[in-house]
Amino acid sequence: MRLFRLFAPVCLCLLLLAGCGRRTKGEGPLRVSWTDISAEHHMPPGIELFSGEDEQAPLRVWLARVDASLPGIDVEVISSTDTDGRESVSDMVASNGACLGINGGYFLQTDDSFQHIGLLIADGRFIHGATPGIFADELRYDIRRSAIGFDRDNRITLGWVSSRSDSSFWHDQPLANAEGTPAVLPDSASGRYIDMQDAIAAGPALLKDGQVDIPVAEEVFFHTTIPDIHPRTAAGRDAEGRLLLMVVDGRQGDSRGASLEELAALLQEFDAVEALNLDGGGSSTFVVRDALLNMPAGGTYQREVVSGIVVHCSAP
Repeated sequence: MRLFRLFAPVCLCLLLLAGCGRRTKGEGPLRVSWTDISAEHHMPPGIELFSGEDEQAPLRVWLARVDASLPGIDVEVISSTDTDGRESVSDMVASNGACLGINGGYFLQTDDSFQHIGLLIADGRFIHGATPGIFADELRYDIRRSAIGFDRDNRITLGWVSSRSDSSFWHDQPLANAEGTPAVLPDSASGRYIDMQDAIAAGPALLKDGQVDIPVAEEVFFHTTIPDIHPRTAAGRDAEGRLLLMVVDGRQGDSRGASLEELAALLQEFDAVEALNLDGGGSSTFVVRDALLNMPAGGTYQREVVSGIVVHCSAP
């Protein structure tokens, strides 16, 4: 068994004669070639769509850049209204009359339904509060996880969130957790109350002030597989205040997925100044009107999710 484990990767490469020359994490930066596909999908002014490919990594990625300050464009966080608490991104886009959408935050299965993990505000409705703490390796950590929010004028806020009752408070940094050393919760609340029309939390954060800043330990993701290479979904904003929505395919022959650091670097190519990681893996889905652009889990089947971010746009 030990010999098989040692030599199986070599044998596989010899048999397939492919893949051994491809780059993996740590072998150099991604080199993605981007194509503007906005016209192909009849996007109106203010919404740009891009597809990207790095054949050597290999990697396939999609990005929407949205100027929601323009008339006729609106951003909305969706909370599933299905009886079991989840639905596909295509259903979210269609039922809400949106022109594009991605999946949202993490979720878990309860007895007979599904529940969002972390802050969720949809169309002014406070649906779920921020996660106050988590147990990892038999220790309890107080946490503030990253979130993105939108006010009634579609202005974007990114930061770390806490909740009291049905109010959310935004912070400039997470708590100072380290693996094996939980942070000391401050005696006084230092957050800012912001009246959000829509907001969704996930994590960890990816960028701050335009620089890669990924607080895996502070947001207590060190005990999970989230820092590994996976299919990815992310959201952020650029220096002009435009919304960036990104999906990376993964676990496929022509797209391996991305690390958190690679995801952040891809967003930097579009001048992102702040961003966060959303739910990924088989949940990562990018829909434009009735078209599924990516291949979730390597196919056309869409995993049903609890939340999403959709964009409404006037007809071109």
